[in-house]
Amino acid sequence: MAKAIAKRIEVHNAGRDAELTAVKFAAMKQDAFLFLRGSCRLFYEDLSVSSLPASPKVWCCGDLHWLNFGAYKGDNRLTYFDLTDFDETCLAPASWDLVRYLTSALVGGKILGLDRAKIKPLLSAFLDGYRSALVGGKARWLERELTEGMIGQLLTKLESRTRKKFLSSRVETVKGKRRLIVDPKKIEPLKKSRFEQLSEFMKGYAKQQEDPRFFRLLDAAQRIAGTGSLGLERYLLLVEGRGSPNENFLLDMKFQPGSAVVAARKIPQPKWKSEAERVAVTQNLAQTATQALLQAVQFDGRSFLLRELMPANDKIDLAKGQGKDLEQTIHAMGELVGWANLRTASRRGSASAEELVAFGRDAKWGNTLVVCAHECADQTEKQWREFAEKS
Repeated sequence: MAKAIAKRIEVHNAGRDAELTAVKFAAMKQDAFLFLRGSCRLFYEDLSVSSLPASPKVWCCGDLHWLNFGAYKGDNRLTYFDLTDFDETCLAPASWDLVRYLTSALVGGKILGLDRAKIKPLLSAFLDGYRSALVGGKARWLERELTEGMIGQLLTKLESRTRKKFLSSRVETVKGKRRLIVDPKKIEPLKKSRFEQLSEFMKGYAKQQEDPRFFRLLDAAQRIAGTGSLGLERYLLLVEGRGSPNENFLLDMKFQPGSAVVAARKIPQPKWKSEAERVAVTQNLAQTATQALLQAVQFDGRSFLLRELMPANDKIDLAKGQGKDLEQTIHAMGELVGWANLRTASRRGSASAEELVAFGRDAKWGNTLVVCAHECADQTEKQWREFAEKS
């Protein structure tokens, strides 16, 4: 069984950078939550969907867990807290996203030192937040000025971050030229041939923009980030922006191979021009405000997602949360998922707002979903132990 799990995960990660994939597997062996984050396709392959309660189709996040929420700056230059990762997004029953989140709370809560008795109210808080958002029937957002607790503290902290400080931690000036600071854990230098390819790509991309000089490439590197996506081709681009040194911009460009959920379940999906378009369009619709510079691009004949990387990008450290404060945060995450479902209602095959409201009003499915989540959590922990000990 252990060899089977390891082999399946190896197959799921075929074609990725070998060294970074080895780093990913090493991380997955550390604890069950990291294993869950790194094995999205495995989770959905083994998910007993027949046990889940009937639910309307929505544009799921696909990899819903509590670290896929965070702060970001929108294209209106205001800072928000919302869902931030849509790499695995697809059209699927709402219960699929919900059970993955609840599973992550059970597995992740244990890593935080919480027993099942203390995790139980967190599950209720998430479901209550989700249902109340649907019943409200209107997509809302977390008001920055009114948000309290851990989310409010994060947004307040981000107000003091400046582009100058952000750039100084990642960029240096060498012989009059702006260069990315090499960090083996975060970024690695590119081969000359790859850098030249990116330079040509950015020249063509810049010509299509209103301000071509803004996107003049100063430097580029391979970016190392995430858990589930680790090993995929990903670049950090330093562009001129509004001027050197303190108004340069950083861009993240990540290869999009397709949704792990769709690969696992073979569920019919609408047609997209590219996998990056699937992510960009869905994220644009689902989020409170579109993430700055978010768009699908084609590089080297393949599909990439381009977005701005900025000082406001950050996540909550749930390990610092306790009691009602943690419950409040989890409740807000439930609301955010519900509002995202409402924003994407009636889009490319998803359920209508009326269907979602009716689903929210039905309280019967909550207990069934929690039971399924416990089963998924037990299975995840068992698979992790086998993977960590025998692979």
